[in-house]
Amino acid sequence: MPRYYEDKPEDDGACAGVKEDLGACLLQSDCVLKEGKTPRQCLKEGHCTALKYSFFECKRSMLDARSRFRGRKGY
Repeated sequence: MPRYYEDKPEDDGACAGVKEDLGACLLQSDCVLKEGKTPRQCLKEGHCTALKYSFFECKRSMLDARSRFRGRKGY
């Protein structure tokens, strides 16, 4: 569930909300809490894949020239 809200100031840029949610998801996953692995290791193992894909699409849309007309993806 997204924790990022529209009225929050955008200090970090366009994909700040997705990045914040991805970090929270990784830190609350069982991989980090129970197994004691780093969030990077858990990300490579396939945890929080939907948010990882959403963050990738948001970053990719920043480079896409068509985003001028369609707008950025993400929230």
